[in-house]
Amino acid sequence: MEDEIAPVLADPGRLKALSHPLRRRILHRLGTHGPATSTTLGAYLGESTGTTSYHLRQLERYGFVEDVPERSGGRERWWRSAPGHRDLRMPAPETLPEEDRPVLEEVLRLGHAEDMALLGRLPDEYLKDRAWALLSRGFTRMTEQGLADFFEAYIRLLHEHGLSAEEAPPDARPVHIRLFTVPAGEDDPEDGTDRDG
Repeated sequence: MEDEIAPVLADPGRLKALSHPLRRRILHRLGTHGPATSTTLGAYLGESTGTTSYHLRQLERYGFVEDVPERSGGRERWWRSAPGHRDLRMPAPETLPEEDRPVLEEVLRLGHAEDMALLGRLPDEYLKDRAWALLSRGFTRMTEQGLADFFEAYIRLLHEHGLSAEEAPPDARPVHIRLFTVPAGEDDPEDGTDRDG
């Protein structure tokens, strides 16, 4: 797999492009199922071809999708996720102008809602399809640099083992993978994990 540099969404325009729910659904569909036309995306998402075409052009403008030249011809234009967007980093709030911070908040809110929906599916998926629904709950102590190094090592593993829709063999499946860290607080509920790390 090619090396991918994790782009930080510091450009307010790029960040705003991801703050629209339909654009997020388009990106998810392309990432999960591979290339599509505005017509097929519109049919799947319940939107008009004109609407999906508009949002695809906005996503293209900010580098999230690209044309598939070998499949496009005449009036039919095929789209795919642009390479290099498997690991998008949110900017630090203090690096954004005050007027752009609500856009960051909206992108974080939408992502949180999507992640909570996935988390809600976990118990059923774990019981139904154990080979594909894996989970781990961890607790440890780290330095700030140690945590940053751990995070980057995790991303390297994701790139090493992950495949794009175009390069995946027939037995590969799309898999949602999330990693987040939250510092422990004094009022955290006891969960039975080893507090000594």
